[in-house]
Amino acid sequence: MNGPKIYFEIPIFGGIPITQTIVSSFVVMVLLCCAGFILGRKLQKRPTRVQVVVEKLVGMLYNMVEETMGKHNSYWTPYIGALFLSSACGSLIGMTGILRSATSDLSTTLTWALMTSVLVWACNIRTSGFFGWLKGFAEPVAVMLPMNIVSEIAQPISMAFRHFGNIMGGGVLMSMLYSALATASAALLGLIASLGGVVAAVVLLCLGVVWLVWVQLKHKPGILRKIPGILFCVLGALGLLQTLGVLSGVPFLEVGIPGVLSLYFDVFSAGVQALVFSLLTMVYVGNACPPPEEGKQS
Repeated sequence: MNGPKIYFEIPIFGGIPITQTIVSSFVVMVLLCCAGFILGRKLQKRPTRVQVVVEKLVGMLYNMVEETMGKHNSYWTPYIGALFLSSACGSLIGMTGILRSATSDLSTTLTWALMTSVLVWACNIRTSGFFGWLKGFAEPVAVMLPMNIVSEIAQPISMAFRHFGNIMGGGVLMSMLYSALATASAALLGLIASLGGVVAAVVLLCLGVVWLVWVQLKHKPGILRKIPGILFCVLGALGLLQTLGVLSGVPFLEVGIPGVLSLYFDVFSAGVQALVFSLLTMVYVGNACPPPEEGKQS
């Protein structure tokens, strides 16, 4: 896979490139804003089904933030929700085949990670003061100063690369899978054609039909027993169409097989990475924003 393409440049400040990542991020932002406007308008005391579902999801989000960060930090919920939805939708938008996943660009995840670090620093400064924040780098002993500085630098880098690496890795694996299936499709149909063309295809098709009839008559019907017959029928039909020139160059193995793996590499991975990134943000910011009484005692 290549990096994001540059569509055009805005001729100001030396040229601002508009890349696939910027377009995808903007589309996600517009969709989330439209969804929030549509779902948030015309709220009723006797809620509709859609309103009940939305209120339940919002309540679950508030509960998760309060359990992770404390009730005094519940005002962070809108930011955490926006971060989670931007991450999840930014990853899933690549499944359209038109737009590129925004999170497959390191600049996106690194920006979010740096935002988390800035928020942590701002909360620490608000709690302990600027000099108290600087003093914290030398705790518990002054010897730890270099290690604490390295830790502060490594935190956003690890968050960014974890999210980016998983999404980009899934995209690379899916691209390799499509390429391998296209090659296997051509090789399999070429093999059938080389073994006899129409004759070989008809033989495979007949074997499949005979197998299915035999299973139906002699055994209890079951999908596992029918698999060999189905495979023979499919290969025979595809080989016949290939010989007749109907399927010439069509990667038929790409139908269905990638969809199963895409449920993990695209859908499941996008949700997990969005949740992990949001949880890490909650933990880091929550530790920097202790309850008021704890902040006074410290």
